[in-house]
Amino acid sequence: MKLAKTFLFVGAIAFTVALVSCGGSKPAAVKDSGLGKEVTVPCSDNEFHSDQKFFRGTGSGTSQDQSTAKNKAGVDANSNLAASINRTIKTVTDRYTNERQIGENSEFEQKFEQLTRDVVSQELNNVSTVCSRSFIKDGKWSFYVAVEVAKDDLLNKIKDKISKDQKLQLDYDKMKFENIFNEEMNKLAGEQK
Repeated sequence: MKLAKTFLFVGAIAFTVALVSCGGSKPAAVKDSGLGKEVTVPCSDNEFHSDQKFFRGTGSGTSQDQSTAKNKAGVDANSNLAASINRTIKTVTDRYTNERQIGENSEFEQKFEQLTRDVVSQELNNVSTVCSRSFIKDGKWSFYVAVEVAKDDLLNKIKDKISKDQKLQLDYDKMKFENIFNEEMNKLAGEQK
């Protein structure tokens, strides 16, 4: 009887040790929704999306050549950044010209859009990299990158350019434009959540 209790006690300890050592590192069961396995892409979390203070763009690139993969990622990120800025500026310009009832709406809009495109092109040379990750697998390089431009820097450059154009300056209401710009940045940030 004493041998049976000892055997039972040792068996219980062995069983507990086996459970703890095997069960601790196993992930919870994941049901396949039929869409496949979800993947987390480096440098693309919410913190790398545009918000009220920054325009951001993310990109990736893959190549057998390290430099080519990195360049592809940079081009992709800058392209996404530029598209985000241009969409927002276009919306701001449209709203601004409609709310201001400017005499020559189409002429103002065209000049203003050209001016902002020039500023955006110039600013894309001054982007900050906020995330960069690189991986190599089976001889292929993969790069992931996130870049940003401060909203205030962009807005100040636009204001500087407008101040140098007398015709635009006549129809430009700085406070009205800034308010619309900030509203659109808040919308952009809200869409990313």
